[in-house]
Amino acid sequence: MGNKRLAVLVGCNYPDTPNELHGCINDVVAMRDVLMTRFEFDPSHIKLLTDEHGSSIKPTGANIKRALSQMVDKAESGDVLFFHYSGHGTRIPSLSPGHHSQKDEAIVPCDFNLITDVDFRQLVNRIPKGASFIIISDSCHSGGLIDKEKEQIGPSSATRTGTTTKTLSTKPKIIPYETVLAHLAASTRINTSDVGTHLRHSFGDDASLRFRLPWHELQLFAQLKPDEGILLSGCQANETSADMSPAEGGGKAYGAFSNAVQIVLHENHSPLSNRELVVLARKVLEAQKFEQHPCLYCSDENANATFLLQPRT
Repeated sequence: MGNKRLAVLVGCNYPDTPNELHGCINDVVAMRDVLMTRFEFDPSHIKLLTDEHGSSIKPTGANIKRALSQMVDKAESGDVLFFHYSGHGTRIPSLSPGHHSQKDEAIVPCDFNLITDVDFRQLVNRIPKGASFIIISDSCHSGGLIDKEKEQIGPSSATRTGTTTKTLSTKPKIIPYETVLAHLAASTRINTSDVGTHLRHSFGDDASLRFRLPWHELQLFAQLKPDEGILLSGCQANETSADMSPAEGGGKAYGAFSNAVQIVLHENHSPLSNRELVVLARKVLEAQKFEQHPCLYCSDENANATFLLQPRT
C-alpha cells in the first residue's frame, strides 16, 4: 500500500508565437504552491514543465507523455496522482462511428504534438487499483478529455449574458484544428489534410496513439469497468476556456478556470469533494460573467471523494 502524492504540472504560454498566452505558467506555479502547503505534496514529487525562456525541459508532447508515464509507473494502491495542464486545446475529427459531435478532444503541447483523449484513457487504464489519477485541464474543449469517462457535471443548457470584467483582456485557449493542420503541413510539406499523417511523419512513435494504432486496437482502450480517472475540465467540450491578462498592467495573468479553483480552495479551508469543487468553480466563473462551464468526469464514488483525497477532519 502506497501513500505517495505525485504531480505533473504543465504550463504552455507559447511565447513569441501567434498563439501566445500569458497566464498558463502562472496557473501551474500557483498550483505547485498549493500542493505543497495544503495537500502535503513533497516538492521532489512535483514535476513542472513550462515553455518559458530558459526552461530546461520544454512541455513537448513527448516530454509531457514521458512525465505522465513515469508518474503512472511509480503508482501503487493508495497513491494520489495529479496532472494540471494549462494551455491551448483543440478538437480533431473523430474516428468513432456515430460519435455525437464527430469531434474528439486534445491538448496542444508547445511543439503541436497533440495529446488526445485516447492517450489519457490509456494512462488511466494503467493506474493500479486503489490509486487515483486527478486531471485539471484548463484548456478549450477540455470536457471529455479522458475518453469514455462518465459525466457527472456536464453540458448545461443555461444561457449567459453580460461581459467579462472590463479591466481584463481575455483570449480563448484554443488553436483551431485548421491552424494545427496548417502548422504541421508547413513543417512536413506533405500534401495531405490528414493530421495523423503529419504527426506520424514529424514525431514517429511519440505521436498520439490515436494516429498510430489501427481502429480495432484503439477499441481495447474502451472503458469496461469503473476506474480511478477523475477529470475536472475548464469548460464543456464545445466551449472555450479564457486566458486573462490585466489590461493596464499591475497584476498577474491567469487562466479563468485555474484562478476559480484557487479562489474556491482559498475560501474553503475544509476538504471539498470533486463535485463540490467544480460546482463552486462554476459559481465563481458565473459571478465573473465568463462564458464557460467547468465539468466533472469520473465514477460516482470519485465524484464524492475529496479533491486530491484530502482527509476530512
